[in-house]
Amino acid sequence: MTRFSSSRDIGQLKKQARTVRTEILKMLTEAGSGHTGGSLSAADIVTALYFCKMRHNPKDPAWKERDRFILSKGHAAPLLYTALALSGYFDKSLLKTLRKIGSPLQGHPCSKLLPGVEISTGSLGQGLSIANGMAMGLKMDGLNSRVYCLLGDGETQEGQVWEAAMSASHYRLDNICVIIDNNGLQIDGHCCDVMALEPIVDKWAAFGWHVIDIDGHDMVAVINALDEAETVKKKPTAIVARTVKGKGVSFFEGKVKYHGITPTSDELEKALGELEDIDNG
Repeated sequence: MTRFSSSRDIGQLKKQARTVRTEILKMLTEAGSGHTGGSLSAADIVTALYFCKMRHNPKDPAWKERDRFILSKGHAAPLLYTALALSGYFDKSLLKTLRKIGSPLQGHPCSKLLPGVEISTGSLGQGLSIANGMAMGLKMDGLNSRVYCLLGDGETQEGQVWEAAMSASHYRLDNICVIIDNNGLQIDGHCCDVMALEPIVDKWAAFGWHVIDIDGHDMVAVINALDEAETVKKKPTAIVARTVKGKGVSFFEGKVKYHGITPTSDELEKALGELEDIDNG
């Protein structure tokens, strides 16, 4: 497993995030179905978690003292699968089987089929409630482990998210950190047109959360925010990560149609070329 937590080598983390994006694009093109935009937008966040911040052990996925990661926006499963494979939970060759019959890499994560997946997710709005239960259990067991929950911004239109946000604050679950992948787009268009979310920072703060507002593609800002979250006591932390749908590929960025459309073979070749140019630059 590659880890950068000791040296905090931001350059290496950025390179790892590009590798994550490359593998996501390859597996989605091979599958011919899946969610491109939201997988790419959160790649920097998940890279920071798995390769710098979280305590986890691919050789012992059930390690009691591990930090937990909940992918509430389960349609971004290619991102989670890539992070798990590159961390060493299973062989990277399995990524080619995404969404194929008999593959443990289903369209949404299934905890019964794949090591490292904490909980099956996909029905939007449920992840934070699950994270709350895990966080309460960890406190009851006297463990210092943390729970990280990645939400989509469109997902926060679900009422259950706000019930869970209120509960986490009420029970002072300072071992929870929510990250909102705030890319401004959802399957039906711009979030502001479907159901306006702003002022999103003020809303989370009003529910009793410590809120950190960052550029979700600035690796230094992401790491600093995750560090800050660990210092907060007696209240949960929400990181509002301002991101770009389809980040990393110029002709995917900011385009709602790539929410659930995969690259063609020609688009893959062009996209990989862009990512390689960034890496060489």
